[in-house]
Formats: sequence, structure tokens, C-alpha cells
Amino acid sequence: MTLQPRSSRPVTTSRPRVLAVTGLVAAVLVACSPSAGPSDPADPAPTASTAPAPEAPAVVLPQDIPVRVADDASTAPVPAPARLVVADLDVDMAVIGVGTEADGTMTLPASAADAGWYRFGSAPASPSGTTVLASHVDTRAEGLGPFARLREAQVGTAVSVTDEDGTVHGYTVSSVDRIAKTNVPLDEVFDRDGPPRLVLLTCGGAWDASIGHYEDNVIVTAVPDA
Repeated sequence: MTLQPRSSRPVTTSRPRVLAVTGLVAAVLVACSPSAGPSDPADPAPTASTAPAPEAPAVVLPQDIPVRVADDASTAPVPAPARLVVADLDVDMAVIGVGTEADGTMTLPASAADAGWYRFGSAPASPSGTTVLASHVDTRAEGLGPFARLREAQVGTAVSVTDEDGTVHGYTVSSVDRIAKTNVPLDEVFDRDGPPRLVLLTCGGAWDASIGHYEDNVIVTAVPDA
């Protein structure tokens, strides 16, 4: 099934903006950074001959997406997320706004200790759409990162995201999925028109040395607290 991006303006935030994608960005994590071990302890650890390549891309976007400068005047700015906490999983991370690389891949923070917020999508204070936070499951230098524990999340797990202005947004996990990268419903994950929600993304499953990345994505979806 081929998923096509749908047209939508980027959300304007209080941070300085660069070129913004005008269509809904269908992004999927196709490989996390150099691995020190599997994201799922049940999966076999990579050997020296199957270890991830240092330059494996993190997120690949479709080609030929038009870009234009965001029109900040037409949309009230919303504060960017700055901190993510999932207390039950011992996750407490800084959140960094990210965009895209010149080659069409989504930028992720270099450290697995930080989460990247896709700043051309929605934010917690946005009236609609999905706030997408993504991070490496591991790095060669650091080993497993906090997002490696996302697979342990349960329906009902509490999540909070603090904006740069200090506002805390509470969420409750509604689903936890591990999906083959080729089957991820991109239009749903990166929706900018539906009800507000939070999606946390990382890699999962077994490391596939033949293609240079993990086979799956772990996708945790959370809805705002009433």
C-alpha cells in the first residue's frame, strides 16, 4: 500500500523558521544510528560482521516535496516542546526541534539521550494534529538510549511534554505498536489535521545487516489528558 502526503501548511512556532515542507511529510524511521546492541533484548545482538554502518540514515522522506518559506503572519505561534518525561520507563529527555537534511532525511539529535521534535508538524499546544518525537534507539558511543524502553510502554502509561514556556501537557498512552518499516501508516503518524495527540518513534526488531537498519519501528501513541 502506497501512502501519499496530503497538502497542509506547516505549524508556526515561536522558534526561528527555515524552509517548511508544504505537504504532509510522510517520514519513517528506516535505520537508527550505529548500534551498541539490539533495541529489543530478545533480538540477537549484532556481531562485528553485522554491526550497523556509521552513516546509516535515520529517517527517509519522499523525494520532490515542494518547499516554501513559512508564513508566520497567518498563524499564531505556538511554543516548541522542550522536555519529555515517561516516569514509568525512567525516560526524561531534552527535546530538540529538527527538520530535514539536504538529502531528504529527517534530522535527529546525534545523542540517543535527546528526542527530536519534527518542527514542521504540530506541537503540543497546536489545536490539531500529531506531535512527533523521534530518537535513536541506540548509538555506538552510548549504547541503548531511553527510547529503547518504549517497547515496554503499556496502554495507560502517563507521558508529559513540557513546552519551552513551561506549560506541561499530560498524555496517556493509547497504543504501542511494532510495525515493519514498509508497513508504517505514514499519513496517520504525521497527521496535521486530526485530533491532537503525541507519537513517539524509534527503531525496533532485529538488525538486518543486508539493508543496514532495524526491521521495524516502535510507535507509541498517546492522547491528551482530559
